[in-house]
Amino acid sequence: MRGRLDRVTLSQTAEPITGSGRQSRDRAHGALHTKRPQYTHGEVNLVTQLWPFCVEGDRIGDCGISPNRESRTVSRNGQAALMSRTNADAAPDTLTAEASLSPGLKQRHLSMIALGGVIGAGLFVGSGAGIAAAGPSIVIAYAVSGLLVMLVMRMLGEMSAAYPSSGSFSAHAERAIGPWAGFTAGWSFWVLLCTAVGLEGIGAAKIVTGWLPGTPEWAWVALFMVVFCATNLAAVRNFGEFEFWFAALKVGAITLFLVLGLLAIAGVLPGSDSPGLTNLTGEGGFLPNGSEGLVIGLLASVFAYGGLETVTIAAAESKNPVQGVASAVRTAMWRIALFYIGSMAVIVTLVPWNSKAVVEQGPYVAALDHLGIPGAGQLMNVVVLVALLSAMNANIYGSSRIAYSLVERGQGPKALGRVSSGVPRVAVLASSVFGFVCVLLSYWRPDDVFPWLLNMIGAVILVVWIFIAAAQLRLRSRLDREAPQKLVVRMWAFPVLTWVALAGMVAIFILMARQPDTRVQLYSTGAMTLFLAAVGYAWQRARAKS
Repeated sequence: MRGRLDRVTLSQTAEPITGSGRQSRDRAHGALHTKRPQYTHGEVNLVTQLWPFCVEGDRIGDCGISPNRESRTVSRNGQAALMSRTNADAAPDTLTAEASLSPGLKQRHLSMIALGGVIGAGLFVGSGAGIAAAGPSIVIAYAVSGLLVMLVMRMLGEMSAAYPSSGSFSAHAERAIGPWAGFTAGWSFWVLLCTAVGLEGIGAAKIVTGWLPGTPEWAWVALFMVVFCATNLAAVRNFGEFEFWFAALKVGAITLFLVLGLLAIAGVLPGSDSPGLTNLTGEGGFLPNGSEGLVIGLLASVFAYGGLETVTIAAAESKNPVQGVASAVRTAMWRIALFYIGSMAVIVTLVPWNSKAVVEQGPYVAALDHLGIPGAGQLMNVVVLVALLSAMNANIYGSSRIAYSLVERGQGPKALGRVSSGVPRVAVLASSVFGFVCVLLSYWRPDDVFPWLLNMIGAVILVVWIFIAAAQLRLRSRLDREAPQKLVVRMWAFPVLTWVALAGMVAIFILMARQPDTRVQLYSTGAMTLFLAAVGYAWQRARAKS
């Protein structure tokens, strides 16, 4: 997030300004020393993807100064002249600013986080509802939403490679639009991730209690929460190791699923006959529920892609963040096509779309049981459990880093920004506690407070995507003009595809408003977004006057 920076410019022979937060950068005309003032201000979406399953079975400088804020240009003899501000053109380098975080992630960690992060809990848990609504046309729904997600990832990758930051899109929104935008995107995403931690914990506990009946769900959730909270408190490399092996298991399992499915479709898997096109054209045809079914499936598929942002957050804590982000973004296309679109195509070809097992057991388990492979269904339940635990781990990590980055930019309680041994431990604890409170609310207030919370985060990911696109529109022009060497990753056909992506997001909002189930979520998320934007703007104005 970038806003306006107080800037003091000295000539080549001027004495450097001293003080905390000083940054030096050599330029052609001499040395520029910047003193940054220190302030003392204080899944149809993730919900419908996970909750039905649960119920049933950086510091980049002090910004915040308004566009009218003026800075002083100090001449060699100390005389000052007022100079109008620029937006955030002289923003300090994010990497230097966030050096207090430990660069403990290795390239292999980032590679597997990027690879396994695509295979989220929404794919395993929530895709059944989409198949039940859209039928075989769910493949089209995932292809369309996948194209939108590829554009979003390309835009985010371009900015994250140019400005690596643990605040990711939140930092980019502030840098491009203003502090209020970064505040809104960051804190709304924090609420989303923390709530998701609780939902994923409940989902994982449901699976375990199915294997061990009689054990309390809340105890399993608490155990999972303690394990991953402790993991993230210790060191960032622990998070990286957990995600490395979680991702390896998920990638291996879904790859094996695709191989078995293709063999069965081809009729060469022992003990199974090729279904041909029977399940694609029969039972009501390719669009059994018409365009309305396809729309519901499209909305369900959009929110199944949550988790792709984690790699751009994690990259800031690696030794080579630019390489990590660039690699993740450049391989996003084939990963989405293979894991999401490919697996949906295999499932609807093997199993009738209206089979009750697709919703009750989950589409992957239903497909393997349909093939008659002994124990395959239970094995896939293990994979689903791993996916949920992986999501818990990643969301505790992501939420703590987003909170840390916000606080470092003066947009949250200072306590959350305390770093110990390279880890923002207070932010980790706060994020974990918020997640567990969500779990308790699901037991204590299941009919009012908890549903309200779920509706509030219903469309947050779309709000974040809009901030990403808007920020990329502004930052790309600035980078082309001032620092083209930072464009390691470039958005395709800029700015045409950026506007196409924005139009797609607006279309999804319209579709959500037309559906009764998602309309409440849209309005609730809109209310939270407006509230956060108002608070962020008021904070920005107050800081401009200070």
